[in-house]
Formats: sequence, C-alpha cells, structure tokens
Amino acid sequence: MNDSAENPPLEIPKARTGIEGFDEVSRGGLPRGSVTLVTGGAGSGKTVFGLQTLVGGASLFDEPGLFVAFEENSRKIRANAASFGWPSSGWEILDAMPPSDVVSIGEFDLSGLLAVLSAKVRAMKARRIVFDSLDVLLNLLPGVAERRREINRLHAWLHADELTAIITAKLDWVEYALPLEDKALQYLPFIVDCVVALTHDAEHGFSRRRLRIIKYRGSNFFENDTPFVIGPRGLDLLTAVPLINSFAPSNDKVSTGVHALDEMLYGGFLRGSTTMITGIPGTAKTTLAGAFVEAAAKRGEHALFVTFDEGGEEIVRNLRSVSIDLQTHVDKGLLQMHSDNAVALGAEELFHRIKALVMCHQATCLVIDPFTAFSSAGSLADTQAIAARLVRWVKSKGITLVCTSLPTPGEVGFSGTVLKITTVADTWIYLSFSDSGERNRGLTILKSRGTNHSNQLRELILSSSGISIADPYTAGGVVLMGTLRWQKERAEAEERERLTSEFERQAAAVDDELERLETTVRTLQDSIVEKRLARGLRHSAELLRRQEEANRQSGMIRLRQSGELGSSEESRPRVTPKLESEDTDTSPGRRSLAQ
Repeated sequence: MNDSAENPPLEIPKARTGIEGFDEVSRGGLPRGSVTLVTGGAGSGKTVFGLQTLVGGASLFDEPGLFVAFEENSRKIRANAASFGWPSSGWEILDAMPPSDVVSIGEFDLSGLLAVLSAKVRAMKARRIVFDSLDVLLNLLPGVAERRREINRLHAWLHADELTAIITAKLDWVEYALPLEDKALQYLPFIVDCVVALTHDAEHGFSRRRLRIIKYRGSNFFENDTPFVIGPRGLDLLTAVPLINSFAPSNDKVSTGVHALDEMLYGGFLRGSTTMITGIPGTAKTTLAGAFVEAAAKRGEHALFVTFDEGGEEIVRNLRSVSIDLQTHVDKGLLQMHSDNAVALGAEELFHRIKALVMCHQATCLVIDPFTAFSSAGSLADTQAIAARLVRWVKSKGITLVCTSLPTPGEVGFSGTVLKITTVADTWIYLSFSDSGERNRGLTILKSRGTNHSNQLRELILSSSGISIADPYTAGGVVLMGTLRWQKERAEAEERERLTSEFERQAAAVDDELERLETTVRTLQDSIVEKRLARGLRHSAELLRRQEEANRQSGMIRLRQSGELGSSEESRPRVTPKLESEDTDTSPGRRSLAQ
C-alpha cells in the first residue's frame, strides 16, 4: 500500500503577499507565523518587498502590520509607500533607527525593544511585522556571539507571538553562496524558514533585477531565477504566468480586419492566440497590424497598439493613406497608441510597461510593433525568456496578440525570429516582395494552429481604397504578380478574344450553310407536297374511272340477264337502230352499245 497516496504531505499555512507573481513562485506566499529573510545588496528592493508585503496584508487580507525601521525614518517610509499609491491605513511604522552618533558602551540587548513591540502588536492586533535592515542594529553589538544571541532572542519572540515576519539584511550573495562578511549574519539564513535573495546588476547596459527563493521549509517552490521590476505599483515578478498551463483555449475567432485574410484563415484569428507577422521593411506588417486593431475597435473591444519604431500619431497618419482610420477609435477611447524607446529600457521593464498598459486600458487585443525590439533590450537569453513569458501571460488573460518582426542579419526566407517567438506563436504570416523587377507584396500563412488555413501565396495589394488580397494566379507553376500578371492576363484575354472571334466566324459560316440547306430542304418539301398532291389526284381519277367502268360492266350484265330470261318478243327491249349520222362516237364503248 502506498502510504504517501493515503497520507499526502500537508502544506504549511501561508500568508499571501499581494506581490504580483511572488505568490505563484512561492506556491502561495510566505510561511504564516514564521520568519522570512530577504537579502540583497543596495538598491535590490528589500525594503520595497517588505513594505509591499505589509501593505498587501493590511489592505487585501485584513492582517494589520507593523514596520520596524532601523535605517530610515517614518516620514521617508510613508513617502515611499505613497509614491506607489499604496493605502496608508492598516499598518504602522515604529522608528527604531539608531542616532548617527550613537556609541555602544557595555552590553545591551533587544529586550527593551521587544517589550515595546509586544505592546504595540497587542494594541493594533498586528499579524505581520517587518524588521527592515536588522544588520544596522546588530552591528552595534560588539561581537559575533552577542549578535547570534540577539538573533536567537528575536527569532524566539517572533515564534512566540506567531507573527508572520520579514527580516531584511544587506547580505551580498555571490552565485547564491553563503555570505562571508559577517559570521553572525551568516548564521541567520539557517534559522529562518524561508530565504529570498534579491539581486540588482547591469547587463549589456541594462538594469537587471532577479529574485530567487533559496530555501523554503515545508513547501515546494519555483527554484530558478525570476526577473522582476520595481514599477509604479511596486514589485512585479515577470513569471511565466501561469506556471502550469491551466487556462482554457477559446474556439471563437476575431477578424483580422482584411476580409480576404479572414477567408484564408477560415474566419480569422483564434481569440487569445498569438500571431507573428514577419517580413522585411515595407512589406506592410504595420499596415496589417493596424487593420487588426481597427477591426477590434469597430467591434467595441479595447485595443492597445505598442510601437517602438515610429510614433503613434505617425502610424495613425500613415495608415490613413490605405483607408484605415485609427484616429476615430482613439478619440472614442477604444484604441490606445503607445510609443516607447526599447533602446533605453531593459526587456523586463518593457514587459512590465506593456502589462501595466494592458491592464489599465483593459485591452483584449494587443499589437507590438515590432516585437524584435525586445532583442535589443538585454542579453539574448534574457530577452528570449521575457518574450516567452509575455506570450504566456497574454494567453492566460485571453488577450489576442499580433506581433510584427523584422529579420535579423543573416536571416533569409522563412527563418524564424531571433527571439524564437515563431515557435510559440499560434499563427505565422510571412510577407515578401516578388523579384520581378517591381515591388509586389506577397502573403502566405506558414502555420496556424487549431484552424484550417490557406497554403497559397497571394498578392497583397495596398491602395487608397484599402487592403486587398488577390486570388492566386499561377502560370507554369510560378505565382505571377503585378505587371507580369497583368501582361499574362492581357495575353490570355486577347487569346480569348481571338478564339471568340474565330468561333463567331465559323459559327456564322455554319449558319449560312444551314440556311442554304434549309432553303433547299423547304423547296424539296414543297415539290414533294406538289408531287404527292398530283399523285393523289391521279389516284382519285383512276379510282373514279375504275368505278365507272365497273358500273358499266355491272349494267351490261343485268341487261343480258334480263333478255335471256324473257318468254315473248314483247318482253325483250326494242332496239331502235341509229343512223350513222346521229352517232359519230366511234369509241369502243359506244360501238359495243350500238351493236
């Protein structure tokens, strides 16, 4: 029997921080009622992490908190919190910063401070507490033994009151090895239940912040580096959200803004999918992206157009030349145009800004033009990771993303982008120029996951009336575009006209011959009718003659029979001879009657 299946390990209770992304990489937040150590060098974000967790607990989870400051005064800390727009209620600050001229004489401990904190915690019913820059206070103690003693005292006090605690300390980790500067501080990571290391450095001239959970007793967690930024709302971890692909894909389709392209994609882009449009400059990548956001705004959806190569107003002006009116939708608030400088920002900062813009505008359709701007915002490995995170993030939010991409040096043909985004994109549209001596644009769909699509190369035509895609036209196995197509179509039209004329000429000749034959037939038919009529008349006359002859013969027979049967001369008919002058008819019939 599998005991682990019957008795699965219990997850320790956790306190959510409210920090975007951290609760996911920590699988739920910080250990509740326990101590977390947050380490890092100057400017790594330790104080912001502790303060944001405290404010989040008070404002989001109804857990009041106390911030114990050893390095800054309460006024500066309040100002810092206000700069992020955080609420000021539900948490308090205790100034514990030693005076700059303090001198340690003899032994001292934290008993007095902890007594004050106990009263404060009970008064405000605090559930969370942050000790910011504890190392500043510990450095006042004379030796390692004294420092370890007070660390243990503090640790025991925190556990006794079951407070969810954060201790920040300036510990520089080199490849996340244990610190060597202070033996007492080196001891601190071993007694706490969770250790979070923050780093801040520069790479390729760009700021680079990373967070890594070094240890977490009683819980699993994401062990690798996670990039983060400190933005207008505080820390924001750029996690591969969601870490597990749990979002449901949609079968709905949205229009591309080009009717013929919708037909090639059997209805358009899948909602929540990612589309990459690649091609060299001038192939109409931005134009297709503009048609997409215009169609989204016409449907009443909020759309965001992020551009790095041109200003938003310039794009609006340029697209007006192909009958794409973006300004109307900008004025209505449905479309937001945002221009940024990728060269001045790191990949993490770009990702964070795009996320913030999308959430603020509540956009359901997003364009990034060009997406390859990320490749110039840090190392290749980092930018590829951020690009993949961005794609997964928009999918998790159900946002339909359209990106444009320029080829990098050395890329030819259908090669993918340097960011490898074509491998994770759902649809890949490739734009090109024909090599027929003129600039004719070609469009083909290399892939489209989850939907049927055309595999034909078609001509993309831009004009003042809009965007159109010509039906495929091939000759000899070659797709013809522009002038070559026009010439071929004209030659075929002329050939069709010649064949039509030849057909009409031959048809006319046949019609003439048919008419002549029909006239001959009619004449023959008339002659046949006349002949048949004459034959009928002759036949009738012959029948009449024969009838008359039969009647005469019948009369002669009766006469003869009547003469032979009579008994006297009186009964015989008297025949009076005619004079010859009286009957000149010498026909045989007449002669026989006379005789």
